[in-house]
Amino acid sequence: MRPAHFIASVVTAAAAVIALANPASAAPVNYVALGDSYASGLGTGTYDGTSGSCKRGPLAYPALWAAATAPASFKSVACSGARTGDVINGQAAALSTSTTLVTLQVGGNDAGFTDVITTCTFGSDQDCVNRVNQAKTYIANTLPGLLDNTYGTVRGKAPSARVVVLGYPRIYKVPGTCNVGLSDTKRSAINSGSDALHNTISARAAAAGFGYIDVRGAFTGHEICSSSWWLNSLSWPIEESYHPNKAGHQSGYLPALRAVVG
Repeated sequence: MRPAHFIASVVTAAAAVIALANPASAAPVNYVALGDSYASGLGTGTYDGTSGSCKRGPLAYPALWAAATAPASFKSVACSGARTGDVINGQAAALSTSTTLVTLQVGGNDAGFTDVITTCTFGSDQDCVNRVNQAKTYIANTLPGLLDNTYGTVRGKAPSARVVVLGYPRIYKVPGTCNVGLSDTKRSAINSGSDALHNTISARAAAAGFGYIDVRGAFTGHEICSSSWWLNSLSWPIEESYHPNKAGHQSGYLPALRAVVG
């Protein structure tokens, strides 16, 4: 007859083996995507009819991530043209105490992205450089406070969520294969604006305790004027210009997001 302590140890070991073979189910993921046109999917050419001018679509990286991972719930309220104030006053309402994952991409419109591109497209080299420098001053001096307010609102609405902030790619390869279009001076100026956004957004995300994904490396070799574009150049509809295309979301943003959140 086995001693009681021996039997107890066998039972304990067996229980441990069973536990290893049947790990506890992972907690359900309730995912909400916030942000601007880069997060909504403008540029992919495929949009949900119900999203109207927000231009949300199934080929945007938040929707692709949700399709690949099947979270318990998924909602994107990202919207073309959104600024930090739109996230605070509108989009953040989609968050709750049950939200476990948030992705957020915003700041480019606050810095005047559309006006920068317009000026650089139709103005002189110096006009472009001047407008980009104006945007960079705004990014350095005004955008940090706007981001702090936005991140604070997100944390307040979703206190237990993991929040991941995504950045913007450099638009152009310089020098590149393009023989027409913007000069290298203009292309370099626009890229410097992307770098300025990275510096400010990454710093404020870190200060808020949020994760940050820098996609500039992922898009290297796939900018406009490269041999494999993941971004639209001047295109039609005009609003899709200078946004990630299908490949930009599928091969650029999605893998970068999955590398961080799984």
